[in-house]
Amino acid sequence: MASAATPEDGSRPRSDRERIVDAFFALLGDKAFETIEPSEIAARAEISLATLRGEFDSKLAIIAARMKDLDRRVLEGGDADLAQEPPRERLFDVLMRRLEALSPDRPALRSLMRSARRHPGLALALNGLAVRSTRWMLTAANIPVAGPRGLLRSQGLAVLFADVLRTFVNDDDAGLSRTMAALDRALARGERAVSFVDGLCRFLPRRGSLPGRRCRRGNERGADTADGGEEAIPL
Repeated sequence: MASAATPEDGSRPRSDRERIVDAFFALLGDKAFETIEPSEIAARAEISLATLRGEFDSKLAIIAARMKDLDRRVLEGGDADLAQEPPRERLFDVLMRRLEALSPDRPALRSLMRSARRHPGLALALNGLAVRSTRWMLTAANIPVAGPRGLLRSQGLAVLFADVLRTFVNDDDAGLSRTMAALDRALARGERAVSFVDGLCRFLPRRGSLPGRRCRRGNERGADTADGGEEAIPL
């Protein structure tokens, strides 16, 4: 009989760290974040409490590790053919790759979102982790993240993506059609917000509007094209 560290399918044995993360997210699918005990995580991962403590300081640290792994997988899956596409198209592709990678964790995400609604402190902590990840998602889409404007984009995208996740966790369509539509609407809201901020910035010294390109939306999402509009970089 294969051990927990040696998968029966012959794939690379999982590290203690990977087993802990997988065990915690499996538990999240059945229990609320705030009720999960360290001993349960250790038992599910088939490791000792000492090993668990050596790998992670907290449950939030385990979530951060999962998010970091998702960042890496999205960054590895870039499509060079999209380099010449408008910023919104590039960001749409990056975020859809992230959502596809998140699919196995949907039960855990539903549970975590319920806990965040009950506990503002948890919601705030999760937002901090999300902003860290959205900076990488914007970078993957070749959208600048440096300086105050980059921080604004990262925070804005974290809020928009959280809204999309509410649709995603209940989207049972294999093609994620509802999620794609929700993401398209969210990025449209982001564009409008950036356009508004850029309009205000014209009244400030040494500030200008963001460089834009003609608005172009994918026909496969059925979105309308704005007549004569310039595309702002999404939040």
